Amino acid sequence: MIARFLPVIALATAAVPATAAIPSDAAILAAAKAARAGQLDLLAKVVNIDSGTGDAAGAAKVQAILADELRGLGATVALHPAEAAGLGDNLLARLEGTGKGRILIISHIDTVFPAGTVATRPFRIEGDHATGPGVSDEKGGVVEAVTALKLLKSFGFRDYKSITLLVETSEETGSPGTRALIGELLKDADVELNMEPGDAPDAVTVWRKGSLGVKITVHGRAAHAGVSPQDGRNAAIELIHQLQTVDRFPHSGDGVTVNLTTLKAGDRNNVIPDLAVAEINVRVRTSDQIDGILAAFNQAAKTTIVPDTRVEVTTAPAFPPLADNPATMALAERARAIYKATGGTLTFAGNGGASESAMASAAGVPALDGLGPVGGGFHSTREFLDLTTLTPRLYLATKLLLQLGPNPPARTAAK
Repeated sequence: MIARFLPVIALATAAVPATAAIPSDAAILAAAKAARAGQLDLLAKVVNIDSGTGDAAGAAKVQAILADELRGLGATVALHPAEAAGLGDNLLARLEGTGKGRILIISHIDTVFPAGTVATRPFRIEGDHATGPGVSDEKGGVVEAVTALKLLKSFGFRDYKSITLLVETSEETGSPGTRALIGELLKDADVELNMEPGDAPDAVTVWRKGSLGVKITVHGRAAHAGVSPQDGRNAAIELIHQLQTVDRFPHSGDGVTVNLTTLKAGDRNNVIPDLAVAEINVRVRTSDQIDGILAAFNQAAKTTIVPDTRVEVTTAPAFPPLADNPATMALAERARAIYKATGGTLTFAGNGGASESAMASAAGVPALDGLGPVGGGFHSTREFLDLTTLTPRLYLATKLLLQLGPNPPARTAAK
């Protein structure tokens, strides 16, 4: 699908004149400040549409708004069907330039919130905070990316070979709807910039944990809970026994974490449950740490305390870790030098939230994450976007594009 997409772009942009010079820091800052009202207006529009993972209709509404904005910049825009059922289409926009660097920007519009959330918690501005479902994770970053491309157009800057913006719809569940597409895009990229929110007080993300989903399913036997409970084999009781393994690992911190996230057993008060299921979220700093964790769950499954029950352990991988690496640090140092013009101090951080940047780094594409506005309270009603970082972060993203277009980093060996 991508191969068919590229020739169309070339035809659409072949007659565009040569690029303008890189504007001064003062000019970029002034443009970023002037863009603030439009940036907030676009943010309000996309936040005020429910687009939880799996809400294909909501995703389509958000993608339509973004597509109009991007076509207005001269980008060629295409919708790519999700690679898994029940997910919204992914948006792919590309600008072709006259230079060298092939820049891939990855962002997502899916949130963890169900349909109907906007009706109770719409976009709001209170002091220096903007709130609403997905305002920071990651609609603020999506809007920042679109606005940065607007600034490049206003400067007449085209000293890049290509800038590709992917807006995906399943990142919150490990990007099952975009894995193949991302893999293809990385083959034609010199650098990947990720629009996940920055960490407080003002950091870009230089490492991330990898993630793994572990599901424990216990099969028992149903029986009347009052008349003949002895005939049952309680799957819930056995599951509780199996979950003791979770407490063998840390639940928080910068290293390995293992946490119970969902739990279900039974659906009637007077029936011994014959099925119980738990989902466990595993985060690791290095991929080899997964082996010991899975071994512990599989070993526990061999010993049951409820006779005649059967335990299954299955996994659902999400993202590999974004490990500490020189290519990311070089980009982070470049970003820190750029940021000085805003009067702020950019720091480096890492966290347990997985992202597509790990896929980029594993493919040998230098990647920098956490370039969106700073936020907090992610995946909760406390989510917010720090509006004091809106303009500085837009400046940073724009200046990075201006620098990376003519001077992209070298790819590294794939891992």
